[in-house]
Amino acid sequence: MPTPRRTLGLLAIPALALATALPAATTSHAAPAAHAAPAAHAAPDAHAAPADAASSRTVRPDAAAAGWLARRLVDGDHFESVFNGTAYPDQGLTIDAVLAFAASHGSEQAAAKATAWLARPEIISGYLGDGTTEAYAGATAKLLLAVEVRGADPASFGGVDLSARLRSLQTAEGRFSDRSQWGDYSNAFGQSLALIALYRTPGGAPSAAVDFLAGSQCADGGFPVSFGQATCTGDPDATALAVQALAATGRAAKASAGLTWLTSQQGADGGFAAAGASASNANTTGLATQALLSGGRLGAGLKGWSRLVKFQQGCSTDPAVRGAVAYDASGFNAGNGARATAQAVLGLAGTPLTTLSAAGARPDAPTLACPAPASR
Repeated sequence: MPTPRRTLGLLAIPALALATALPAATTSHAAPAAHAAPAAHAAPDAHAAPADAASSRTVRPDAAAAGWLARRLVDGDHFESVFNGTAYPDQGLTIDAVLAFAASHGSEQAAAKATAWLARPEIISGYLGDGTTEAYAGATAKLLLAVEVRGADPASFGGVDLSARLRSLQTAEGRFSDRSQWGDYSNAFGQSLALIALYRTPGGAPSAAVDFLAGSQCADGGFPVSFGQATCTGDPDATALAVQALAATGRAAKASAGLTWLTSQQGADGGFAAAGASASNANTTGLATQALLSGGRLGAGLKGWSRLVKFQQGCSTDPAVRGAVAYDASGFNAGNGARATAQAVLGLAGTPLTTLSAAGARPDAPTLACPAPASR
């Protein structure tokens, strides 16, 4: 049964320019005792792919984070989530990783393996539905975007025409909705991803779908996760995606208002908290930073970037987690570290989803460059 997810599964300043203008993540971010893991979490490191002895070293925070992520892939090609002690394939998190690899311009070997895994019939049908009685809008949009980023053929990926299926899920009012016996869990995340993915196709994003997302904006400029709320309440994650979708599809004024609202939600530490929370986290900060940088709000965007660097595990931490990004200031937690790292890379790299591409990515998964330990 599908469940709504708050994660994903987005610049004027290229990643290399950011890396040279801002300090590298080589400082100490020692993690305190790990807090309890969430119900769904990445598979244990015991199943992770071994580190590549030929991996390069990097001072770029985005590249180091993506390299760490690549080495956490189960069997070298996917992620899993664990529910009640049982591991299940996690296509959404695997797609997050594929997008992160492209954003960092590296880990191409891992990205290619993950893409091939996503194309397996049992994997793609388990994520998108069978296309008839079950078809999920948000998942279809997210996979379509990943396939476009990878330069694969979206008209025949794993035997599915992803663009055609996504367009078939658009309702008369412009909303992309699930077709499912379990109900409709579609939301602003999926709507925004659908617009971004279809914008990248020859046919472009449908105007009715653009109108629908634009019309969901709250009076204060934010965008809600769920449509049709009695009281419109902006959500930082949803707004970060919506402004990118609307900026790409010609709704500059709506996107600008969303960016202004997003900036108003930035904490004193430069980070962003999830709706209803007070402490900043890497997932929300990653998406918000990406949106701000791509939208030209460089001051706020660079503050967000700096906060992400502080979440990153530096040279004084355990070598096994160097480069990874902690979910929040409580320290690194293996249970949510992969998801936090994947979404943080989007903000660290600063590349918008509308132009993200894996073309020219380096094959290896780099490790964080750290000074050799002093000899005694």
